[in-house]
Amino acid sequence: MADNQQPQDTAKTRLAETIEATASARAKVAAESKQAANKPAGTGLLWLFVVLNLALLGAASYGGYWFVNQRTVTQAKLDALEASVSDSIAAQGNRAASDSNVIKTDLTKQEATDRALADAQQAADAKINELASALANAEAQLQEMNGRRPTDWLVAEADYLVRMAGRKMWLEQDVRTAIMLLGNADKRLQSLSDPSVLPVRALIAQDIQALQQVNPTSQVSVALALNGMFKQVSKLPLDAPEENYTAPDTSVTDSASDWKQNLLNVWHSLVDDFIHVEVRDEPIEPMMTAKQKWLAQEQLKLALQQAQAAALASEQALFEASLDQATAILVEHYLADSPQVSGFETALSHLKATDISKAIPTELNSQAALEALLDSRVKRVFGEGVSAL
Repeated sequence: MADNQQPQDTAKTRLAETIEATASARAKVAAESKQAANKPAGTGLLWLFVVLNLALLGAASYGGYWFVNQRTVTQAKLDALEASVSDSIAAQGNRAASDSNVIKTDLTKQEATDRALADAQQAADAKINELASALANAEAQLQEMNGRRPTDWLVAEADYLVRMAGRKMWLEQDVRTAIMLLGNADKRLQSLSDPSVLPVRALIAQDIQALQQVNPTSQVSVALALNGMFKQVSKLPLDAPEENYTAPDTSVTDSASDWKQNLLNVWHSLVDDFIHVEVRDEPIEPMMTAKQKWLAQEQLKLALQQAQAAALASEQALFEASLDQATAILVEHYLADSPQVSGFETALSHLKATDISKAIPTELNSQAALEALLDSRVKRVFGEGVSAL
């Protein structure tokens, strides 16, 4: 704006000078005209000078008008140029501010990316150091394993077999399978051909000997035998009195001499269908109803089921009491002269003589020794090596 104000002041100054020059010329013309009146001799020359002055005055006026007009046009152009420059500067300023914001945002993102890369690099360096340490430990373990024997894995297998023997013995009461597993564990240690495992093998032999002294009777076999007898209960004959009435002979003969007997037989054949008279000279035994028969059978079945449960639980006293109850029911309600009942009673007697009690050891002596051997030979090398990796 200061640059635009300076040309405007200059134009005003020039216009004032032009006006002053015109006024001075007019005054000079007036003075000369007055002198010309006094001097008629120089009139021609005076008029020439007046015409020249008027021409100069017109030229000066036209120049002033042209200058003012040009100044106005120039000022308009300057204003338009100033507005255009201002708009351009404002637009450039806005673009510069926007670019500055974008650059700041990019710089912020770049800084965040740099920090993330730095953190990732730091984490990668830490992981590399950790892997390097693990690799060093693994190499140390491999160096240590060079002096180990590959057959040491048999120690772990023997330990597993001993553990399985304990589970079979304590959870399933399967002594036979436990003895077999202990024998296999001893064979694994024997295949090592290492005198240092002889104490462990001696403990395994003690465990096998202790299990062999346990009652070998199979509880499952006793339970299955009782289950088979349970299914035969419904086929045993009950001790119910039988009807001994014998119908009289009412047949008719062809002999005429037997007419009286024939007539009597015909009479009996007609009357016996309506009236029956039986003479007994002994006390009458009560008849068993269907409900009583069913109750006797169910009592015998219940006694057998109790004996079966006692056999599976190795409860000798309950087992014998249940068999005694079954024998008493058999004697009371079933026909003793029947071969089926006699065989059933004999089977109950044999089962009662069976010893189902088992004193199973509460621990295996070889298990702790095998664990110690496993720690010294396998876990310290392979277990720690794997965990280190």
